[in-house]
Amino acid sequence: MADGSGIKQDDHSPLPHNVEAEQALLGAILVNNDVFDKVNALVQAEHFFDPVHRRIFEVAATRIQKNTLASPVTLKAFLDDDEGLKALGGPSYLVRLADAAISIFAARDYAQMIYDLAIRRQLIGIGEEITDNAQRVDVADDPKDQIVQAEQRLYQLAEQGRVEGGFQTFLRALTNAVQVASAAYHRDGGLAGISTGIHDLDKTLGGLHNSDLLILAGRPSMGKTALATNVAFNIARAWKQGKKPDGTTGTINGGAVGFFSLEMSAEQLATRILAQEAQVSSHKLREGSLTEDEFRRFVEASKALQSVPLYIDDTPAVPISQLAARARRLKRQHGLDVLFIDYLQLVRPASAKDSRVNEVSEITQGLKAIAKELDIPVIALSQLSRQVESREDKRPQLSDLRESGSIEQDADAVMFVYREEYYAEREKPSEDKLEAMDAWQQRMDRCAGKAEVIIGKQRHGPVGSVELGFEGQFTKFSDLVKPYQSGAEDRF
Repeated sequence: MADGSGIKQDDHSPLPHNVEAEQALLGAILVNNDVFDKVNALVQAEHFFDPVHRRIFEVAATRIQKNTLASPVTLKAFLDDDEGLKALGGPSYLVRLADAAISIFAARDYAQMIYDLAIRRQLIGIGEEITDNAQRVDVADDPKDQIVQAEQRLYQLAEQGRVEGGFQTFLRALTNAVQVASAAYHRDGGLAGISTGIHDLDKTLGGLHNSDLLILAGRPSMGKTALATNVAFNIARAWKQGKKPDGTTGTINGGAVGFFSLEMSAEQLATRILAQEAQVSSHKLREGSLTEDEFRRFVEASKALQSVPLYIDDTPAVPISQLAARARRLKRQHGLDVLFIDYLQLVRPASAKDSRVNEVSEITQGLKAIAKELDIPVIALSQLSRQVESREDKRPQLSDLRESGSIEQDADAVMFVYREEYYAEREKPSEDKLEAMDAWQQRMDRCAGKAEVIIGKQRHGPVGSVELGFEGQFTKFSDLVKPYQSGAEDRF
């Protein structure tokens, strides 16, 4: 036997519930509608065990949210034809509920009890599903995949209080949108998303937005990993907890960062970040030729960064399903506000596909699903095809993305890192060609220490190019000082 939620049930083991608590809470709401505002954030209609109680709560909630009275008299018209209510005595049952009302002070305790019992019922459902799947021996069912699926459902239950999603009213979506805009208005810089720590990039992107998948692409040696580590570190260093506008405690600035480094080891990545922060040449670090002052700065930087919430996973060739499971675990254990993947083509699909295009499509869809499920921005790095090198203008474009169709389709934003200086250095003419040498020198003067982030696609904003400064010896990106800004310090 099963109840309405699909959970198996027998007469000897009834599902956990407390009908009296549901009656008392509903009665309190019908007597004093202010009770609804105190419990609405905790308990929803689906948390009630009795189907009739669910419908009573839904009708009452709808009326209260419209600023109209919800009482036994006003609800009678909406529930007159309800067969379940008729079985309980019809409209007179609503009066009995009001008579069983509890005090407004006890309402939250009753709501907590109803919520906890609903979670227990859903846990039982997940447990039965895990048992059924484990008992069903199928050559196509890998036990590891079953573990990942079970962990995903448990995570969703822990985060949202219910296993399955569903439709939400436009009013709720509208309220969430207003809250995001309000937070941006009151936040320094007016960003709706998390700041990258690079002002010019933030102005174009509006920060990194929750549930967005952003692709950061470039040819080798363009600096895409360097830019990703710069942004990741900027976010982690700015992390601060406090009271959010909705009254809950959480991240109010910066964020906890997860970084899947599938190409570089965690030690290499940490060394690169330390070199950027200590302003020490990464080449000198590899050679071990630091001066005493540089080594002192390096050690001081390492001490200052010990508490930064930046978590690195350098497992190579991780499958997309495992990547998602580890991201969920990180959010549950330490918090997670932004996720980086370096790089997309090194992630494995959950199962082999008939073509590389289909494999990449599964990976990008999986990354977008992670962004939506965990409600965080996901930034995935991507390689570009070699056709860039065959063009005279080597600025990348969307068609240069490897397996570009699925990446372009699933991404909310696609950005390219381009450094003209890299190509100019390799096109130096011979010394005896004076005219060509002069033109090359002018080109080098124009592009030295500069980089471009070309935004080829952005679902929520403009496309275009953002000029940044780039210090090659420290692999560090920063805001570019404009000509009108230079010497500004001397004027004051």
